[in-house]
Amino acid sequence: MLRWLVVPGLALGLLLGLAGCASVPSEDRHPDDPWESYNRAMFAFNQEVDQAILRPTAVQYRRLPDPVQTGVGNFFSNLNDVTVLFNNLLQGNLHAAASDTSRLMFNTTFGLAGLIDVASPMGLDKNNEDFGQTLGAWGVPSGPYLQLPLLGPSTARDAPARLVDSQTDPRNVRSIRRDRTPLWVGLVVVDVVDMRAGLIDTEAMIEQLSDDPYIAMRRAYLQRRDFLTGGRRADERAEEMLDELEELEALEAMEAEE
Repeated sequence: MLRWLVVPGLALGLLLGLAGCASVPSEDRHPDDPWESYNRAMFAFNQEVDQAILRPTAVQYRRLPDPVQTGVGNFFSNLNDVTVLFNNLLQGNLHAAASDTSRLMFNTTFGLAGLIDVASPMGLDKNNEDFGQTLGAWGVPSGPYLQLPLLGPSTARDAPARLVDSQTDPRNVRSIRRDRTPLWVGLVVVDVVDMRAGLIDTEAMIEQLSDDPYIAMRRAYLQRRDFLTGGRRADERAEEMLDELEELEALEAMEAEE
């Protein structure tokens, strides 16, 4: 299902990107975004899909009772802990890997297959690791910013790293993906909708960081990835974002007084 959506999307994005490849003068290009013309075309395509399908579905999903949404989020977070554990082992973070293992054990058993997060109250906090971060820990630079069809923002390093992470996703076990295709598709769809619903509260704030939604998305993504991988520009960009947010809060306070 996803394959036939991604391939036409990629082809469309490439055509649009090639058609507009000269629209951004080289002197105006962001140093981390040499493929800006293509990325902007793909961003526009992704936005159209989001506004037509994903966001309306996520808005309806958020009308479900909070315990249901929390349980769904916990379930997929528990599945993700397998990937997190794998990457912590690759990075040599044995203490974090031990915590990941304990989270999986407690949440999968006492937490009813992960629907209830019993590990966090026990002091076993959720870690956030993926193979893109592992490559960063190994010294691989992030490379140029890249918009992927339907999947959104990424980089030349993080995009192929998704393939490695997909191999550690329990949903991609052969018996589920091949023999129980409807179940696999259902899990993917619910996961995507749940993730999109979680972004509704923050999307307005991100858009306020720039008059250009594309630039706002690029800035937010690169800052977050720099922070997660401990990049040399993480502190500087984090301070920039905090300053901008403080300015926005001050402006909103002034407007409220008026």
